[in-house]
Amino acid sequence: MDTLACAQVLWDYLCLHTPPKKADCIVGFGCYNEDIPRRAAQLYRDGFAPWVLFTGGLGRNTAQMWTESEAERFGRIALAEGVPENALLLETESTNTAENIAFTRDLLAQKDIAVSSILGVHKPYMERRIYAAWKNYWPEMPFEVTSYQQNMAEYLETNAARGRSSRATVEMLVGDFQRMDLYAKKGYQIPQEIPDTVWSAFYALVEMGYTAQLAK
Repeated sequence: MDTLACAQVLWDYLCLHTPPKKADCIVGFGCYNEDIPRRAAQLYRDGFAPWVLFTGGLGRNTAQMWTESEAERFGRIALAEGVPENALLLETESTNTAENIAFTRDLLAQKDIAVSSILGVHKPYMERRIYAAWKNYWPEMPFEVTSYQQNMAEYLETNAARGRSSRATVEMLVGDFQRMDLYAKKGYQIPQEIPDTVWSAFYALVEMGYTAQLAK
């Protein structure tokens, strides 16, 4: 298979395509992609939850791009997209997924906001990873995850328009797939079955040199 065909196999595995369900709070996970707060705001406007919480300080990618936290940046976008300030919560200290989840739980407790279910929002290919991590760190809290609606070709095109090359995007896919297995072995998320076809696509991309985002 060529590069894009292998990347598509990883994409199809990492995306869950779960329809969003109503919850008590929408949690948008910080990263570089500003489609996340737009999707969270859309879900709020559509009545999926009365609260929107963004979690994220500066991570391994955004620390090189921004000076304000991911949550603050996403919060500004959400306000412009129609989320009222009194429905918005910002967690600005976390630097990884485990902290995203733990600090979200802490913030809701500090604000005395009782929730019985959470709807997460992330990039399409982070759906499976964030689900697996959530079930590890906060398993007792019912959780579903959704994303903005893009296929891989659209995602590559959108990233290219923002100055991120197709190669960089594929490298992100390779790195995030590797973490599905690595982080389960480290106890950072629950294990997920990985078909042999997906492993084959991953190893093919590694052989092609798409290794910049691999964990060392």
